[in-house]
Amino acid sequence: MNERNILGGVTATFLSGFAEFLGPLKWFFLLGIVLVLADLRFGVEAARVRGEDIRMSRAIRRTLNKIVDYLCWIFLAGALGATFGGAFGTTMLPTLVMLAVYGIEINSCFANYFESKGKKIKINIFKFFSKRGEILEIEEEKEKENK
Repeated sequence: MNERNILGGVTATFLSGFAEFLGPLKWFFLLGIVLVLADLRFGVEAARVRGEDIRMSRAIRRTLNKIVDYLCWIFLAGALGATFGGAFGTTMLPTLVMLAVYGIEINSCFANYFESKGKKIKINIFKFFSKRGEILEIEEEKEKENK
């Protein structure tokens, strides 16, 4: 009985620090799952439009790999925030890292969505923060301008 109490206390001590570390990052987990599932859906639709053979085993494997990659990015963002956030007095470091990582995924979701609809539109949400601010790039209009 006493050994079980000691083991439970040690486990609770270690897990409380881990839970405190992951607490602010919980919304990034949720957003990551939503983005990965959206990319899976639109990616499958875009592959159908392109006439590609869709293998669900490959789609599931790539989706699980992407989830694991995003878990690693979330842990890295949390570690950077814990290490440098206090030293520089900013709590926005994990958010900035994850916005950059998820911006790439959002671009992928939009690209697959527009491709599945048969439109040649490219989105770059990072241009939103540039001087131009034009995030849409329609390829048909660019082709007409080049001619």
